[in-house]
Amino acid sequence: MAKLLFRLGEWSVRKSKMIIIGGIVLLILLASIGLGKGPSFTGSMTIPGTKSEQAADVLKAEFPPSADEGQIRLVFKVKQGTLETPANKNLINKALKNMETDSAVKSFLSPYDGYTLSEDKKIGYADVTYKLPAAEVTEKSKEHALKVANSLNDKGIQTELAGSVALSELEVGGTSEVIGILIAFMILAFTFTSFLAAGLPILTAVIGLGIGLMTIIIGSNFVSMSSFSITLAVMLALAVGIDYALFIMSRYRQQLAEGFERHVAIAQANATAGSSVVFAGLTVIIALVGLSVVQIPFITTMGLAAAVSVFVAVIIAVVFVPAVLAAAGERINPARENKWLRKWSGSKKKHKSENFWGKVVTRKPWLTTILCIVILTVCTLPFMHMQLGLPDNGLKSTETTERRGYDLLAEGFGEGFNGPLIIVAKAAGSSDPQADIAKSTAFIEKLKGVASVSPIIPSPSGNAAIINVLPKTGPHDIRTTELVKSIRNQADTIFKEDKVQVLITGTTSVNIDISEKLSEALPKFALLIVGLAFVLLMMVFRSILVPIKAVLGFLFTLGATLGFVVWVIQDGYLGSLFGIPEPGPVLNFLPILITGILFGLAMDYEVFLVSRMREDYNHSGDALKSVKSGMTHSGPVVTAAGLIMIAVFASFIFAEDTIIKSMGLALAFGILIDAFIVRMTLIPAIMTILGRSAWYLPKWLNRILPNIDVEGESVMNNQKKSE
Repeated sequence: MAKLLFRLGEWSVRKSKMIIIGGIVLLILLASIGLGKGPSFTGSMTIPGTKSEQAADVLKAEFPPSADEGQIRLVFKVKQGTLETPANKNLINKALKNMETDSAVKSFLSPYDGYTLSEDKKIGYADVTYKLPAAEVTEKSKEHALKVANSLNDKGIQTELAGSVALSELEVGGTSEVIGILIAFMILAFTFTSFLAAGLPILTAVIGLGIGLMTIIIGSNFVSMSSFSITLAVMLALAVGIDYALFIMSRYRQQLAEGFERHVAIAQANATAGSSVVFAGLTVIIALVGLSVVQIPFITTMGLAAAVSVFVAVIIAVVFVPAVLAAAGERINPARENKWLRKWSGSKKKHKSENFWGKVVTRKPWLTTILCIVILTVCTLPFMHMQLGLPDNGLKSTETTERRGYDLLAEGFGEGFNGPLIIVAKAAGSSDPQADIAKSTAFIEKLKGVASVSPIIPSPSGNAAIINVLPKTGPHDIRTTELVKSIRNQADTIFKEDKVQVLITGTTSVNIDISEKLSEALPKFALLIVGLAFVLLMMVFRSILVPIKAVLGFLFTLGATLGFVVWVIQDGYLGSLFGIPEPGPVLNFLPILITGILFGLAMDYEVFLVSRMREDYNHSGDALKSVKSGMTHSGPVVTAAGLIMIAVFASFIFAEDTIIKSMGLALAFGILIDAFIVRMTLIPAIMTILGRSAWYLPKWLNRILPNIDVEGESVMNNQKKSE
């Protein structure tokens, strides 16, 4: 690999102008196509084969599907009098008539015609149906609905909005990315002590981000994917794009400092750091593509979209970055340390093989190891009571109209109103299906936790029926989950005895099923990538113990990250600090998603740090010296890379959307733990304890395994320093 990348680096130097112009032209071309077609994120968060999906299939078969029409629900509350007071009734009916002035509105059902008033008549709601699907309702229509609601608010009737039409749109691009880029620039400027050198990794990363982003937007018109796919892709493309360019540029400046000519230094950097970039990027891609093994469509498309963005980042790093370095010429100077880093690293000429942190970690390796394990274990403990779910309007900020509408509906009609259970019963082959369905579903009304049960609604064929059940508890309450399980357990018995199939669907049961399915898939996926990591790292480092401690370090990272997420999001600690308005369940697909992502990124830092240790060990044969040398040469770069990734991911915590916020929080903390506790502290301490045995590999296994050469030994030995 190193020889190939060395030749690729030489080619990029020779064709630098062509590559730079070609990259910019490609970006402009893809942007023209992508912006012309526009995004089309239509994928839904469902899992085929779950019980709720089976119920939905029966529902579609037995009940003619209605048109996919968007709906806005206007929720009203009065403090003085009731909604039936003539003055209030007149204001609401007039407002609903005003809604009809929007040509996109198909119809509305007032709280007086639909009998949707609370028991005390102080809270009610009206449903406004549009001619378009929810995703196609225009901003103009939404603004009109908000204007009508505000007019009622001004007249003393609190009016909030809910329904299937999203009023708080998911934003991709903007404040979060700008904040992340600015912090990354400051870190790079501090590391390189040069504004030009700091700007180049960001420039190349943004170009790669643009190419990857436009590719995904174009692809969304042909492949069904959720809107969160592009958010994840942006996070990863920006983070790894800057980091990969940082590694190659850092090695390039080191080569210059050691006396290599510029064109040779670029090729050498591409062969050494570039090999690590390719291997690390490939690991991230494999982890993301590996998400498809859980066989959950929306998770698969998220993984594939993110993998595309990482692939583009790798290509940009090993092709475009060398070309940019060649074009920059003498404006990029050899590596020089600022005073703070020199003091921290202690890297005086005669002590170049060790730095301050390296001395701290290796001086008391057993104590360091024990302290790290204790910290990681404490962080992991909350993970033991993790509860999964999908955030809804009830977990949004109280500053949003959707959250206020959610609270009003719960106040007026009970907590379970926001999470109804739809019972689908089918009695095919029965002489009297409706009677058998009524008999078989009578048990539901008697169950603990049921607030109310609607009358049976028969299907056109008469063989099936729908029953709406309102739980006493909210959609995220564990008692609601227990109610769903109780209905299903009794339904299985009924099917065996009476041949009546009783199934549950609806948002609440779908979320319960998705959460359970993802919980079952997580251990299998983790086992798969842990096995993959062991094999790949064994090939890279020609060792058995190094891959074992790398895998154990990743498991510690994963446990601590999930524990922290539970502690903040579910338990509510420090929630206000991170802008989390309400404690709630952990995003159901977050654990499996961050398992794949953190695995890839953890292996990034493992390769960048330990490959330099192995390079020095091969030269000196001194295990302790190689650990200290690896910390000196790769430690500062890994530190900067970790800080950049934390900055990029943490910037997404400022997003309004709860899902994006939780993804940013989990990934930022995961990188913090992995880069600074695991890779920069625990791993060197364990390597010190292991000594020479860390690099042991049986001879028979050494003969079998292919030599990847991420250290670039094959080209380093063939090059001579310039005079």
